[in-house]
Amino acid sequence: MRAVSKSAMRRCALGVASLAILAGCERPLDYDLRGQVGGFSTAEAAQSATTNRPAPDARGVITYPTYQVAIARRGDTVRDLAARVGLPEGELARFNGLMPTDSLREGEVVALPQTVGSASSVDIATIAGTAIDEAPANGSVRTSTLEPAKPAAAPAPTGPEPIRHKVKRGETAFTISRLYDVPVEALSDWNGLDSDFTVREGQFLLIPVKSQSAPRKAAVPATNVTQPGQGSPTPTPPSATQPLPDETISPATPAPDVTAEAPTNQSNSALGLPVNGTIIRTYQKGKNEGIDIAAAAGSPVMAAEAGTVAAITADADQVPIIVVKHNSDLLTVYANVADITVKKGDRVRRGQKIASLRSGDNAYVHFEVRKGFESVDPEPYLK
Repeated sequence: MRAVSKSAMRRCALGVASLAILAGCERPLDYDLRGQVGGFSTAEAAQSATTNRPAPDARGVITYPTYQVAIARRGDTVRDLAARVGLPEGELARFNGLMPTDSLREGEVVALPQTVGSASSVDIATIAGTAIDEAPANGSVRTSTLEPAKPAAAPAPTGPEPIRHKVKRGETAFTISRLYDVPVEALSDWNGLDSDFTVREGQFLLIPVKSQSAPRKAAVPATNVTQPGQGSPTPTPPSATQPLPDETISPATPAPDVTAEAPTNQSNSALGLPVNGTIIRTYQKGKNEGIDIAAAAGSPVMAAEAGTVAAITADADQVPIIVVKHNSDLLTVYANVADITVKKGDRVRRGQKIASLRSGDNAYVHFEVRKGFESVDPEPYLK
């Protein structure tokens, strides 16, 4: 039986323990390990400067090219806001998943189900007073021809149109901010969230518009390059600042289910062996949260079952760790691997190669099975 160094065991335990601690912090399960494992951080890459939210008009309405929102004032209920913007309270409440009597936070964004006109600047009292002053003294009726009524001018947009995201069940402000690659603090500022970044199902959120310089009128010459070490600027994709255009798309033939188990000569066990090798260390709850399987250096490490790559990270010594999520709240963990062939978000099938064994005395995979957040003995699943 091949000896396993204590340092290697500590490296695997550190990376996997970090995953378990992070996963237990919130639901739905958050596999983003940025900054959570020693020596591994991509948090800086997720930070993008955003513009400030445009100022609303006198009623609290912000107008964008294709929709409007209203900003709640201190002490507002849905009924108060509906009366201020001139919309039926029931319609406004239903559109935002609220009740007319629900209280709103100061600065909270409420989506308007239909366009409302500009705030009126006509002084009715002045017009009435002028009409009375100009009335004939003898009491006779005087008429005049009025100009045809003109339609009310549509309110002018107040700035670039942000994406309007409707919160689905299970989403959090953190998952939404990562979805659009914007800081969660900016998402909170734009939408008037509370200190816990609370969102509700059916709520509409404005995705902060990222800061962008004015577009160039001419292509940048090939000689105009950045200084060494600065990197090349990457433009913000259009979908990050503007909604996708309305279009009719013909139904396409459904793609085959890539998560379905492919034909294989493996047994009917719940999980397949990730490596065709020998178990050199067995499961011990609290000491070794999985099993170690040794084989020849460079041997393929395979997905134990169909699923989705939930995370790819590394321990303090930069040794890679792969996490795959399966049905029934099951996770499999593959640590101490090399030459990874998949990326986060990929769907894999049972028996598909996802990495290789490392060289030298480290030619083994540390394999864990987790039911929810608790580790379980993998061997019964492999029989």
